[in-house]
Amino acid sequence: MLLPLLPRSLSHTATHSPPFLTFLCRSMATERISPSTTRVGWIGTGVMGRFMAGHIINAGYTLTVFNRTLSKAQPLVDMGAHLAQSPLAVASQSDVVFSIVGYPSDVRSVLLDPTSGALSGLRHGGVLVDMTTSEPSLADEIAVAAASKDCAAIDAPVSGGDRGAKNGTLAIFAGGDETVVKRLSPLFALLGKVNYMGAPGKGQFAKLANQVVIASTMVGLVEGMVYAHKAGLEVGLFLDAISTGAAGSKSLDLHGSRILKRDLEPGFYVNHFVKDLGICLKECQRMGLALPGLALAQQLYLSLKAHGEGNLGTQALILALERLNNVSLESAPAAAPSS
Repeated sequence: MLLPLLPRSLSHTATHSPPFLTFLCRSMATERISPSTTRVGWIGTGVMGRFMAGHIINAGYTLTVFNRTLSKAQPLVDMGAHLAQSPLAVASQSDVVFSIVGYPSDVRSVLLDPTSGALSGLRHGGVLVDMTTSEPSLADEIAVAAASKDCAAIDAPVSGGDRGAKNGTLAIFAGGDETVVKRLSPLFALLGKVNYMGAPGKGQFAKLANQVVIASTMVGLVEGMVYAHKAGLEVGLFLDAISTGAAGSKSLDLHGSRILKRDLEPGFYVNHFVKDLGICLKECQRMGLALPGLALAQQLYLSLKAHGEGNLGTQALILALERLNNVSLESAPAAAPSS
């Protein structure tokens, strides 16, 4: 069984702790995470979580899963995962517990609920890894709560959408004890590239900044597509032409062809993006920061939610721009405007 992954912040107090805690802290340097020593738990098997958890199983780890809609976890059970009836039950059978759920309220429920939350079932030295995009202050609260139980918590939200989750190429933004993040590297490597950002909450701040960049990039992408269409260009040719120039971007690569095919299925839900941008704006207000591009993007995405389109993917932003301009990319390109 895996020796506990106590955070470095506890090593200072280890000199005043029982001898076994001091021993466990010293053991961190030599014990490696591996399928033979580490039991993994997974909470949240939605659009991205199901692929991410699948990588853990395929690498040979024993995996215990929980999802509120149990049927959504069935494909993982078919791959060999054990199904638990609560987050607490997941943690009681795991050394490291990952979570990727919808909203901060969900994070609080699945991790901190005193009767059913994962932390209540985690043994001393266990680790919580929350990959949900959530509030930095909540990440800090979870880290403090975990440390009080001689456990550790890492906030590690991700970027890359369903394609990155499926291919194991996600960008992972980690906040918390650096020693613990390094210890988790064999697991993170199965999901993508981990980037250590600093103390608890810094992973969330990095992901929120990432969302600020994506928000304005998506506005630029769909505006450019609508402009090209109105100018009489073949939009597909236009996207191919700009993809290798300065306007090329991951957003274009991920969403350009989907928009053209009218594939608005979620790689990342509009509802969740509205949540993320709302957290960004809340943090901006707290910091006294004005980001008008972020505010505009949030309003455009909020309009999709108002039209009942919150369960579409973020590429559905094209619908908002089409409505604003009374055009549709599905129609034939407009005649080129006269000089």
